[in-house]
Amino acid sequence: MPCEGCMERDNTSSAATMEFLLLGFSELLCLRVLLFLLFLVTHLVTLVGNTMVFVAVVTEPSRPPMLFFLCQLSVIELCYSLVIVPKALLGLVVVGSSTISFMGCAAQMHFFVALGGAECFLLVAMSYDRYVAICQPLHYVAVMSEGFCLRLAVLCCLGAFAVALGLTVAVFRLPFCPSHRINHFFCDVPAVLHLACTQSYTPELPLLAACVLLLLLPFLLILTSYVHIAVALFHVSVGRGKAFSTCVSHLAITLLHYGCATFIYIRPKSSYSPARDKVVSLVYTNITPLLYPFIYSLRNREIKGILRKMMRRK
Repeated sequence: MPCEGCMERDNTSSAATMEFLLLGFSELLCLRVLLFLLFLVTHLVTLVGNTMVFVAVVTEPSRPPMLFFLCQLSVIELCYSLVIVPKALLGLVVVGSSTISFMGCAAQMHFFVALGGAECFLLVAMSYDRYVAICQPLHYVAVMSEGFCLRLAVLCCLGAFAVALGLTVAVFRLPFCPSHRINHFFCDVPAVLHLACTQSYTPELPLLAACVLLLLLPFLLILTSYVHIAVALFHVSVGRGKAFSTCVSHLAITLLHYGCATFIYIRPKSSYSPARDKVVSLVYTNITPLLYPFIYSLRNREIKGILRKMMRRK
């Protein structure tokens, strides 16, 4: 529902002085210390885990394409955590609501969407790598060359940042409620759209377009790759288990990432629930980046080998 007493104004004219209030977990004051400690420990473990994977891959002289994409994924997860968690931790320390400026909120939303979109595109690149490795093994070295992987990685980032910029500009051109109270611990798109002072569904169209470009199309491409992989594995009897095991970690991350993102963003504004969204976002922004390094370090033979060599050197 639109808020009462809509403020008709040009958002750009007062962007320098306008602020939003991030309510965060203000309804759980008695659990503030516990939440802070959980956030902090999870954040530190996430930073250490992704940094170890990044350093392990960078220090390896010969890097196959999958390790190159893993390195980029670790960088994205590091930036992902740094965009969201420090502000959320500050909101738990400061008594009362945490304020964020108009430009700060826009920047946080832009980088959050851009990094999440880059991860979606990167998961497509990783699925294509698995497709070529399993379905066209003789052409793998020629197709997945170092230059091609680098261009693919740059394209993933640029495409995601372009879509995120368009979505952020569209959202922050809307008139907002006078209270400016965001019932979330960061400037997430549904939470900010909930402040939009309009009865139409027009403000949701940019979000719908972004979901199609960042979620639906990449997921269909990943699904297509794995259909071809499944067909190829069905016609072979030797090495089927080994080939499938190389895809397990990628499938696990894909399901985690797309499952949470789909639940949050692909739904009408009328079904918005702040409490439910905060819980899912908590998993999406804290737990999944924490799990990624463990999933890959446990399932990826090259990563385990590199980490063992690093430990022996130390």
